[in-house]
Amino acid sequence: MSDEETLRSEALRLYRRYAVEIVEGLSFCPYAEKTREDGHTRELVVTDEAPTDAAILEAIEAIATDPVVHVGFVILPWLALDQPALGHRVEDLRKAHFAVRGRTVVAIEGFHPRAAPDVSAAERLTPFVRRTPDPTLQLTRLDVLERVRRGTPTGTAFFDPEAMDLETLLGEPVKAPLHERIADTNLETVLRLGVEEVEARLRDILRDRDARYAAIDPRIPRWAEST
Repeated sequence: MSDEETLRSEALRLYRRYAVEIVEGLSFCPYAEKTREDGHTRELVVTDEAPTDAAILEAIEAIATDPVVHVGFVILPWLALDQPALGHRVEDLRKAHFAVRGRTVVAIEGFHPRAAPDVSAAERLTPFVRRTPDPTLQLTRLDVLERVRRGTPTGTAFFDPEAMDLETLLGEPVKAPLHERIADTNLETVLRLGVEEVEARLRDILRDRDARYAAIDPRIPRWAEST
């Protein structure tokens, strides 16, 4: 197996550790496990030492053109950007994705290995629970995202018009948007377990990453240090 193939294999293994142990294990996303088990996720690793926007966009488009994929991940082991710089790069890639198609097919979010925990508000904690082993782009199909937000493909998931009169409906509290409810639940989970415990689990994956990558190529950026 070549070094490139070994790196790709390790990057996938490490990402899946994060996905199963952290995201699914701590219920940070209520849809992650079923989406994976149903075959609607895909991970691609860009192994270029200096990944260009063109190379990253090629991976993005490979996922965007596959209707089976609801959520995809582009993993970037060599990308040596801090969290703010990754955010700027993601914005450029969003624009490039739109330019290719004339519309946005997938929402693109950047996940970074060194996102710090901030428990002052639920939305401020989100980068921390997205602390992947490598800089990673999450791609979510917009049509799938819209169906999830509505509840089902037809948008009638939790409303039976025959069982609800107007008075009862008007008396129901308005639910917060789905992403806010997930963020609130994740904050509760982190506070219950303790930031130190969650951070220790994340750091264990990063140490695994750095040790394995060092054996492949010591020039690959390390993220476990100073976390």
